Amino acid sequence: MDIKNPVESPVTFNLHRLEYLVAFAVTIGFILWHFTDINWFAAIGLFLYIDLLGYIPGAIAYRRSRDGRIHKAYYVLYNSMHSLLSVAAVGLLWMWLIGPEWALLALPFHVFGDRGVFGNFLKPFGLPFEPEDTPLVHQLTAMLKRRSATDGPVPLPYEEHPATIAATGSAAPGSAAPGSAAPAVGAHR
Repeated sequence: MDIKNPVESPVTFNLHRLEYLVAFAVTIGFILWHFTDINWFAAIGLFLYIDLLGYIPGAIAYRRSRDGRIHKAYYVLYNSMHSLLSVAAVGLLWMWLIGPEWALLALPFHVFGDRGVFGNFLKPFGLPFEPEDTPLVHQLTAMLKRRSATDGPVPLPYEEHPATIAATGSAAPGSAAPGSAAPAVGAHR
């Protein structure tokens, strides 16, 4: 998921980002507090390895691709390097081999910044590697917005909302024949 393709509703996507922004701010606080204690060569290396291994190869492949399609391995690399589990494993391995140090703050700083500041989460295979407007995601977002636009209990059934009726051309709520499926998201009759 990325900032251009929030599969969540925009409100929950932004709330999700806010959680990471708070964690990012806490990390910055620790960095500032221990600024003179940080081995900056190690911190820069720890910050950069995540993108050198996980993002840059996929970004290059994506830009070289004529149709925007790249091998799934680039998604796996990105998701592996940007996982809180893998950065925790790297941090633990570092502490075991080298010892604990404040330079390790570069790991959560990178991941929390990507998610909170830039809105870049793990990448699903079904979306472009780089953030792009994706019509199906926009249709899903619009449907979620329609289903939440009620003063009563939510979610409002898809076929009962006036905006859905107007968009699909249905005459009235519940006008679909019994047993028939609701119109596809964004479908027009």
